[in-house]
Amino acid sequence: MANRHLARTLAMQTLFCWDFNGQKEDLDELIEEGFRQFAPEFDDHGFVRDLVKGVVANLPVIDNYIVKYATEWPLDQITPVDRNILRIGIYELALDPNIPAKVAINEAIEVAKTFGGDASGRFVNGVLGAVYKEIHIKSIDKASPIVKDEQTGKDEEK
Repeated sequence: MANRHLARTLAMQTLFCWDFNGQKEDLDELIEEGFRQFAPEFDDHGFVRDLVKGVVANLPVIDNYIVKYATEWPLDQITPVDRNILRIGIYELALDPNIPAKVAINEAIEVAKTFGGDASGRFVNGVLGAVYKEIHIKSIDKASPIVKDEQTGKDEEK
Protein backbone atom coordinates (compact mmCIF):
# COMPACT_ATOMS: atom_id res chain seq x y z
CA MET A 1 0.00 0.00 0.00
CA ALA A 2 1.42 3.37 -1.01
CA ASN A 3 2.29 5.80 1.80
CA ARG A 4 -0.35 8.42 1.00
CA HIS A 5 -3.06 5.78 0.55
CA LEU A 6 -2.15 4.29 3.92
CA ALA A 7 -2.13 7.78 5.44
CA ARG A 8 -5.66 8.43 4.14
CA THR A 9 -6.77 5.08 5.53
CA LEU A 10 -5.30 5.94 8.95
CA ALA A 11 -6.94 9.38 8.80
CA MET A 12 -10.30 7.78 7.98
CA GLN A 13 -9.96 5.31 10.86
CA THR A 14 -9.06 8.13 13.24
CA LEU A 15 -11.98 10.30 12.12
CA PHE A 16 -14.31 7.29 12.27
CA CYS A 17 -13.39 6.62 15.91
CA TRP A 18 -13.65 10.31 16.79
CA ASP A 19 -17.03 10.66 15.06
CA PHE A 20 -18.41 7.34 16.33
CA ASN A 21 -17.60 8.36 19.93
CA GLY A 22 -19.45 11.67 19.69
CA GLN A 23 -16.44 13.74 18.59
CA LYS A 24 -15.19 13.75 22.18
CA GLU A 25 -12.01 11.69 21.90
CA ASP A 26 -8.59 13.34 21.86
CA LEU A 27 -7.47 13.41 18.22
CA ASP A 28 -3.75 13.17 18.98
CA GLU A 29 -4.32 10.05 21.09
CA LEU A 30 -6.49 8.49 18.38
CA ILE A 31 -3.87 9.21 15.72
CA GLU A 32 -1.11 7.66 17.84
CA GLU A 33 -3.28 4.63 18.61
CA GLY A 34 -3.90 4.17 14.89
CA PHE A 35 -0.18 4.21 14.19
CA ARG A 36 0.49 1.70 16.98
CA GLN A 37 -2.25 -0.70 15.92
CA PHE A 38 -2.25 -0.51 12.15
CA ALA A 39 1.04 0.97 10.94
CA PRO A 40 3.84 0.87 13.51
CA GLU A 41 6.50 1.24 10.78
CA PHE A 42 4.73 4.10 9.00
CA ASP A 43 6.85 7.21 8.61
CA ASP A 44 4.51 9.92 7.27
CA HIS A 45 2.82 10.92 10.52
CA GLY A 46 2.67 14.58 9.50
CA PHE A 47 0.43 13.94 6.51
CA VAL A 48 -2.05 11.99 8.66
CA ARG A 49 -2.08 14.69 11.35
CA ASP A 50 -2.51 17.49 8.82
CA LEU A 51 -5.35 15.63 7.13
CA VAL A 52 -7.23 14.84 10.36
CA LYS A 53 -6.72 18.30 11.85
CA GLY A 54 -7.63 19.97 8.55
CA VAL A 55 -10.90 18.05 8.35
CA VAL A 56 -11.83 18.82 11.96
CA ALA A 57 -10.89 22.51 11.65
CA ASN A 58 -13.11 22.84 8.57
CA LEU A 59 -15.89 20.49 9.61
CA PRO A 60 -18.82 22.94 9.21
CA VAL A 61 -17.75 23.85 5.66
CA ILE A 62 -17.13 20.22 4.73
CA ASP A 63 -20.40 19.00 6.22
CA ASN A 64 -22.27 21.74 4.32
CA TYR A 65 -20.94 20.27 1.08
CA ILE A 66 -22.14 16.82 2.13
CA VAL A 67 -25.60 18.12 3.03
CA LYS A 68 -25.79 20.04 -0.25
CA TYR A 69 -24.78 17.13 -2.50
CA ALA A 70 -25.98 14.03 -0.65
CA THR A 71 -29.55 15.28 -0.75
CA GLU A 72 -31.16 11.88 -0.24
CA TRP A 73 -29.24 11.29 2.98
CA PRO A 74 -29.31 13.43 6.12
CA LEU A 75 -25.77 13.77 7.47
CA ASP A 76 -26.47 11.67 10.57
CA GLN A 77 -27.91 8.85 8.44
CA ILE A 78 -24.81 8.44 6.29
CA THR A 79 -22.70 5.62 7.71
CA PRO A 80 -19.78 6.89 9.81
CA VAL A 81 -17.35 5.26 7.38
CA ASP A 82 -18.84 6.93 4.31
CA ARG A 83 -19.31 10.25 6.11
CA ASN A 84 -15.65 10.42 7.11
CA ILE A 85 -14.39 9.27 3.73
CA LEU A 86 -16.43 12.10 2.22
CA ARG A 87 -15.00 14.53 4.75
CA ILE A 88 -11.45 13.63 3.79
CA GLY A 89 -12.26 13.71 0.08
CA ILE A 90 -13.98 17.09 0.31
CA TYR A 91 -11.20 18.52 2.44
CA GLU A 92 -8.60 17.48 -0.12
CA LEU A 93 -10.74 18.47 -3.10
CA ALA A 94 -12.03 21.83 -1.88
CA LEU A 95 -9.61 23.04 0.77
CA ASP A 96 -6.15 21.58 0.16
CA PRO A 97 -4.56 23.20 -2.91
CA ASN A 98 -1.67 20.72 -2.81
CA ILE A 99 -3.80 17.69 -3.72
CA PRO A 100 -4.89 17.30 -7.36
CA ALA A 101 -8.65 16.86 -7.75
CA LYS A 102 -8.33 13.49 -9.50
CA VAL A 103 -6.15 12.16 -6.69
CA ALA A 104 -8.60 13.32 -4.00
CA ILE A 105 -11.56 11.73 -5.75
CA ASN A 106 -9.83 8.48 -6.74
CA GLU A 107 -8.31 7.94 -3.30
CA ALA A 108 -11.67 8.53 -1.59
CA ILE A 109 -13.37 6.05 -3.93
CA GLU A 110 -10.70 3.41 -3.26
CA VAL A 111 -10.96 3.83 0.52
CA ALA A 112 -14.77 3.63 0.21
CA LYS A 113 -14.56 0.40 -1.80
CA THR A 114 -12.26 -1.11 0.81
CA PHE A 115 -14.00 -0.01 4.01
CA GLY A 116 -17.55 0.93 3.02
CA GLY A 117 -20.55 -1.01 1.87
CA ASP A 118 -21.40 -2.30 -1.60
CA ALA A 119 -22.61 1.10 -2.87
CA SER A 120 -20.07 3.25 -1.00
CA GLY A 121 -17.73 3.75 -3.97
CA ARG A 122 -20.57 4.98 -6.20
CA PHE A 123 -22.00 7.16 -3.43
CA VAL A 124 -18.63 8.81 -2.69
CA ASN A 125 -17.96 9.24 -6.41
CA GLY A 126 -21.34 10.94 -6.93
CA VAL A 127 -20.95 13.38 -4.05
CA LEU A 128 -17.33 14.26 -4.82
CA GLY A 129 -18.11 14.57 -8.53
CA ALA A 130 -20.80 17.14 -7.73
CA VAL A 131 -18.45 19.04 -5.41
CA TYR A 132 -15.79 19.00 -8.12
CA LYS A 133 -18.21 20.41 -10.69
CA GLU A 134 -19.15 23.27 -8.36
CA ILE A 135 -15.53 24.10 -7.60
CA HIS A 136 -14.42 23.67 -11.21
CA ILE A 137 -17.22 25.87 -12.56
CA LYS A 138 -16.42 28.59 -10.01
CA SER A 139 -12.73 28.52 -10.88
CA ILE A 140 -13.50 28.74 -14.60
CA ASP A 141 -15.89 31.62 -13.98
CA LYS A 142 -13.23 33.48 -12.02
CA ALA A 143 -10.43 32.72 -14.46
CA SER A 144 -12.21 33.60 -17.67
CA PRO A 145 -15.24 35.85 -17.31
CA ILE A 146 -17.84 35.74 -20.03
CA VAL A 147 -18.55 39.09 -21.69
CA LYS A 148 -20.74 40.19 -24.56
CA ASP A 149 -18.96 41.04 -27.76
CA GLU A 150 -20.27 44.47 -28.69
CA GLN A 151 -20.11 43.82 -32.45
CA THR A 152 -21.73 40.38 -32.58
CA GLY A 153 -23.78 40.48 -29.36
CA LYS A 154 -22.60 36.95 -28.53
CA ASP A 155 -21.16 35.81 -25.20
CA GLU A 156 -17.42 35.17 -25.37
CA GLU A 157 -14.70 34.26 -22.89
CA LYS A 158 -12.27 37.06 -22.23
